[in-house]
Amino acid sequence: MTSSLKIEADPEELGFDPARLARIDDHFARYVDDGRLAGYHAVVARDGRIVHSASAGHRDVDAGLPVTDDTRWRIYSMSKPITSVAAMVLWERGAFELTDPISRWLPEFAEPQVYVKGSSSKPLLEAATEPIRVWHLLTHTAGLTYGFHHAHPVDELYRAAGFEWSAPADLDLAGCVRAWARMPLVFQPGTEWNYSQATDVLGRLIEVVSGQTLDAFLDENVLGPLGMTATGFAVDDPDRLATLYLANPATGRYLSAEAAGMGAMAREAIEPTWLGGGGGLVSTAADYHRFTRMLLGRGEVDGVRVLGSRTVDYMGRNHLPGGLDLEQVGRPLFAEMPFHGVGFGLGFSVVLDPVAYKVPVSAGEMAWGGAASTAFWVDPVERVTAMFFTQLLPSSAHPIRSQLRGLVYQALID
Repeated sequence: MTSSLKIEADPEELGFDPARLARIDDHFARYVDDGRLAGYHAVVARDGRIVHSASAGHRDVDAGLPVTDDTRWRIYSMSKPITSVAAMVLWERGAFELTDPISRWLPEFAEPQVYVKGSSSKPLLEAATEPIRVWHLLTHTAGLTYGFHHAHPVDELYRAAGFEWSAPADLDLAGCVRAWARMPLVFQPGTEWNYSQATDVLGRLIEVVSGQTLDAFLDENVLGPLGMTATGFAVDDPDRLATLYLANPATGRYLSAEAAGMGAMAREAIEPTWLGGGGGLVSTAADYHRFTRMLLGRGEVDGVRVLGSRTVDYMGRNHLPGGLDLEQVGRPLFAEMPFHGVGFGLGFSVVLDPVAYKVPVSAGEMAWGGAASTAFWVDPVERVTAMFFTQLLPSSAHPIRSQLRGLVYQALID
C-alpha cells in the first residue's frame, strides 16, 4: 500500500483518530484482495488539508502497473459538478438568467414534445407546457434521460439512436444535442427529477454562449485557474490511464471492459469523439482535491477565486420541485443507495436530512459520483472532504459510497 498524496496535517490535530482512519485501508484492501476491485485510491481532508491518503492494487492488473499519484481516472459523472461550475461562471458574468429558455441559444429545443403513454415504437406525445430552462439542465429536471436507465420507453429511443453508454462515433457534441432534442421528454420540464444527458446539453449551451469549445472554456475558466492540469477530455499519457473494469455478476470479481466487449467505451478517454460535459472528463486525485477545496472554500482556493461565495452557497441548496428529496420527486438511479433525505442543487446532490439518509453526514453535504464507482463529498459543517477513485462499472456493484462515509465519520472524534 502506497501513499498517493502527501499528508498535510497530523490527523489528531484536525480531530481524527489515526487508528480509526486506518480502517479505511483495511476495509478496501479486502476489496482488492478478493478481486472485487483491481485497485483504489481514497483521500480524506479537513479544512483543505489532507489527513489520509492511501491506495492499493493496480491501475492495470494485466500490465502489473500499481495505482500511483499520477494515475488518471475516468471520473464520468463527477464531470457534472465541474461543467455546472463553468456554467455558473457565465451566469455570474450576466450571460444568461437561470430562468432563460435554452432555445434562445439552442433552437432545436424550441418545441419539445413530452411522452404521455405508449410504447417506444408508438408513443403518445403532447407539447411541453413550458420551455426547458437553464436551471432545468443544472438540476436534471428538464425531462431528458439516459439510454442506460432501461426504465422508460424514451430510454429505449435513446438506445436505438446509439446513446447508451456512449454516443455514435460520427456525432460531435452539437450533433448529439440535436439528436436528443428530437427525442420526447420523459416528463414536463420542471416537474420531476431524472438523471440525464442534461449536463451534456449544458456543455453545449456553454459553447454557444461563450463562443468557445467546451474544453477551451473549462481550461480557461475552471481547470486552469484551479491548477487542475491533469484534467481533461483526453489523457496526455495513456500509460497513466487506469484500466476500466466491469463487475462480473457471476463471480463478483472484476473483468476488463475489453474482455466484456466494451472496449470502445474504455478507449473514449484516449480518443474522445465528442466533449461530454456530463461524463467525459479524466482526472487525478490531486486535481479533484483542488476542486473539492474550491467548493469547501466557497469558490476560492489559495487566493484564486472561481466563483463568488454566495454563488456556491446557492448551488448547494435544494432546487428540486416543492423542496422535496430525490426519493419523492426522482426516478430510480441504479439502486446505488437510497436518496431519502437528499435533494439536488445546481450540479450535485445536497443532504437535507441525515437521519432520513441513514448515513452520519451533515445537512448541506454536497456530493456526487461517477459510473465507474468514483465518488466525492464536501461537508461544509465538519469541513471534511473525501474522495474515492477506482474504475469499476456499474457504481451499484458494491456499497462503496455509504461504506466510505461511515468509515470516515467514525474516525472523526473531536
